[in-house]
Amino acid sequence: MMKVFQNRRSWAWPYIVFLVLLVILPLVLIGIYAFTDIEGHFTLRNFIQFFHKTEAVNTFIYSIAIALITTIICLLLGYPAAYVMAMRSFRTPAVMALLFILPMWINFLLRTIATVELFHMFNLPLGEGALLFGMSYDFLPFMIYPIYNTLQKMDVSLLEAAKDLGATRWQTFVKVVLPLSMPGIYSGIVMVFMPTVSTFAISELLTHNKITLFGSLIQRSFGEGGILMWNYGAALSLIMLVIIGATSFFGQNDTETESQKGGLL
Repeated sequence: MMKVFQNRRSWAWPYIVFLVLLVILPLVLIGIYAFTDIEGHFTLRNFIQFFHKTEAVNTFIYSIAIALITTIICLLLGYPAAYVMAMRSFRTPAVMALLFILPMWINFLLRTIATVELFHMFNLPLGEGALLFGMSYDFLPFMIYPIYNTLQKMDVSLLEAAKDLGATRWQTFVKVVLPLSMPGIYSGIVMVFMPTVSTFAISELLTHNKITLFGSLIQRSFGEGGILMWNYGAALSLIMLVIIGATSFFGQNDTETESQKGGLL
């Protein structure tokens, strides 16, 4: 028994079991349900049904747009905050980090309900604006911390070398800081875009079900639609999974290229 625990590979078994049961197996089941009908026969009807439904396609495109806008807002707000926190001359990065962490200690549903009450307090209408505000508020920390961690680990000598070569602050930022921070930006984009494109609870609360996102269609297929809609819901989930996976794959390659260019510059 002691020899088993002394072998480092044996410590990977819990993670392998976790990966198989909670990641691989659900994905396999989604694939099986997506390409079969209620009787278990192979079919492409579930995907054809999606593309023939104009409302479903429009909801999918709208969800992608909302997720992109939310990601851009989080990036525009999060990068300056992460940059300031990573500055060596800034004396209170821990305080700022704590301020961003505090809301994350509360369940996101409670934060969303609090946002609804905040809009009611100021007599603001619930709708698309409230949806973007709530999503940006919920997922902003997921954009800040990857960028902050990347900037914090950046070699300061590169900035000093750029300064010695006569580069201005803007040139140093564009040629050195920004390319080297691309891995953090990419991680932040993935961590914000992936949950926002598939969320449903936030949109239902902040719009009173006036706006339907793609995640709501999937949730209704598995929940309200009953077992007869599971195959269609699995097809919707697989479509979303493929889009996110393709975006992540191509985005990662572009990020690695930009990071290497920044290192050479």
